[in-house]
Amino acid sequence: MDRTPFYLAGRPAHGDDEVIVRHPYDGAVVGRTSFATPAQVEAAIAKAAEAPQSLPAHRRAAALDHVSKRLQERSDEVARLITAENGKPLKWARAEAARAISVFRWAAEEARRFAGEMQRLDTDPAGEGRLALVTRVPKGPVLGISPFNFPLNLVAHKVAPAIAAGAPIVLKPAPATPLSALLLGELLAETDLPEGMFSVLPLPNDRTAELVRDPRLPVVSFTGSGPVGGQIQDSVPRKHVTLELGGNAAVVICADWASDADLAHAAKRVAVFSNYQAGQSCIAVQRVYVHGEAHDRFLTALLTETQALKTGDPADEATDVGPMISEDAAKRVEAWVDEAVAAGAEVLAGGRRDGTTYPPTILMNVPAGAKVLAEEVFGPVLVIQKVPDDAAAFEAVNDSAFGLQAGVFTHDVRTAFAAHRTLRVGGVIIGDVPSYRADQMPYGGTKGSGVGREGLRAAMDDYTEPRVLVLTGLEL
Repeated sequence: MDRTPFYLAGRPAHGDDEVIVRHPYDGAVVGRTSFATPAQVEAAIAKAAEAPQSLPAHRRAAALDHVSKRLQERSDEVARLITAENGKPLKWARAEAARAISVFRWAAEEARRFAGEMQRLDTDPAGEGRLALVTRVPKGPVLGISPFNFPLNLVAHKVAPAIAAGAPIVLKPAPATPLSALLLGELLAETDLPEGMFSVLPLPNDRTAELVRDPRLPVVSFTGSGPVGGQIQDSVPRKHVTLELGGNAAVVICADWASDADLAHAAKRVAVFSNYQAGQSCIAVQRVYVHGEAHDRFLTALLTETQALKTGDPADEATDVGPMISEDAAKRVEAWVDEAVAAGAEVLAGGRRDGTTYPPTILMNVPAGAKVLAEEVFGPVLVIQKVPDDAAAFEAVNDSAFGLQAGVFTHDVRTAFAAHRTLRVGGVIIGDVPSYRADQMPYGGTKGSGVGREGLRAAMDDYTEPRVLVLTGLEL
């Protein structure tokens, strides 16, 4: 099996230390690449610092359109590569590939309309005859650090807005899943982007700090764990840092969402999206708060839907829940569940690990402070709790160190606005689970869930700063 090259300043390259990528389900070798050497990292940063940051909009848009088109042409291959290196079921890998296609298409459109604004300044006598042109310019090259759980789409959310805004980017993919990012590098290399506009460099995590500290990379965009994000933020207080750090996403089943049909629909959505990606999603459902009168009926429907999910080989078209990224990850989830059970929690479904696979698990009567309730499980574990009313449910949602997104099942527009007003999260999804995300909308959280926003235009704003041109002596 040949080594897959990485991309240094837009050109394929190989390093010294070999990286073997294995399938999380059975350990089979699915690809090989190499880590960039220190000299190659230095060359990539130097080229990014020298790259032009005033590339015409049509060239940026054309490059992004090209990547979107090529991802579409190779979508089946891309999905199978995601499944091979990440272990997510093929149905979810196809969804990820489709999202990446959309991200690059949206980025191309944003590149064309990223034009700034005109402001009349004659609103005061001193501004008579003056006009301001406010544009946004890149703060400088971006360091993007992406996680394993969406090895293509979360790379796309670093790379696409950077190119759309005209900012060079050095991308470090997760060491466990570099192949999807390298395929994206291959497609970018087919464009006429100038040398240094992008690099995709596999590196071990213990070499990330040197990249983060480099003054030639004034913007750091990181998606991953909270402790690592905090270390990044603390280490470079004068840099612009955006952090997407996950959460323990909650669902509220409100008092008005009470018919059997309503509860059946919510149960199906919760079952699927507490377990999709084996729960390895920042907005996978982890906590559910149900109005007392509906609790038992909802739980019955939830157990039925959860037990209907098929766990197994992610290459099987019928599989709903695949393995976790590693056996260590599955063992950690197992330990957290066992800890909760020892403290009094009741296991209603699942709870028994098989190698890298942890089955869909539902817990009840979980004591406050248990890791499965208070921290981000990042696995297929769901905690359900009964609440007396909607206000108590909203209070429980807010009783968290995180605040990424929440799902609120209600038909009442007043309840919807109350949830939006009350919940300290970055996004409130009405009538559905918190796992919904449109790639063009601002996405991010509060509290321990991070700072800044992803989503095409939101990220472009993060990567750039305003620059004002004032024209004087004009007759308006």
